[in-house]
Amino acid sequence: MISPPNEGPAGLAGGPTPEVLPDGPELLRLLAAVESLVRAAGGLILEVYAGDFAVDTKADASPVTVADERAEALITPALQALTPAWPVVAEEAASRGQAPAAARTFWLVDPLDGTREFVNRNGQFTVNIALVHEGAPVLGVVLQPVGDRLYTGVVGQGAWLEEQGQRQPLRVRAVPAAGWCLAASRSHGDEAALQAWLHSGWAPVAGGLPVAERVNAGSSLKFGLVAAGQADVYPRLGRTMEWDTAAGHAVLAAAGGRVCTLDGAALRYGKPGYENPHFVAWGGAGPA
Repeated sequence: MISPPNEGPAGLAGGPTPEVLPDGPELLRLLAAVESLVRAAGGLILEVYAGDFAVDTKADASPVTVADERAEALITPALQALTPAWPVVAEEAASRGQAPAAARTFWLVDPLDGTREFVNRNGQFTVNIALVHEGAPVLGVVLQPVGDRLYTGVVGQGAWLEEQGQRQPLRVRAVPAAGWCLAASRSHGDEAALQAWLHSGWAPVAGGLPVAERVNAGSSLKFGLVAAGQADVYPRLGRTMEWDTAAGHAVLAAAGGRVCTLDGAALRYGKPGYENPHFVAWGGAGPA
């Protein structure tokens, strides 16, 4: 269990008030606690991944395994202990109709993002935890347990990638002169929708540069590629839920990027039903 901070501004040790978001240094302390929590959840997931496991189907036809359930059972009470005033909206509880209502400040948790990748054993799955304040993600942690790759960030404080014991800052890049690198979904691609968007929504902001490269990745790793300057744009033209995107969105925003709906508005959180519209994650370029 992750212990709550035991010092700092009044209220944080026992849980901050719903109306007040801690300042930058306190959010960084909170980030460290969440990083420890996702690593613990990642360890549980890898234990399941190493053996045989059953795959069940939820009401929305998406897969679920014991790894999803065990990780969420660890994460939710730990976040509740860390910040008792902030609700925790987690995927598996939400799928059972048991998630609390969103609040001005709340947590969004996907205990195993990319269950299809997990089932296919390709390593392209993540643990996602995000803190949302007034509809915007302000803190995010994305762990890829296979390979121990951690994307993490606090908006206004910075974003980082940690792997093989090395931690380095993340920053989006300007689009190279050779053209854009487009990140696409490994398991949920709609090629016709993507091509239609490339000829309409993307063309006006492309600056005359082509798509020079395309990279496919699973789960929230696409946000990490854009945040790390390894890709320039990630259009998602299919169904997603808020817990799928909030943590990666926070990391990308902390690295200088943006996530917008197709009409250019900022992607917001705490929507009824927690379902996202189609969106585009932009690195160092995009609509004004």
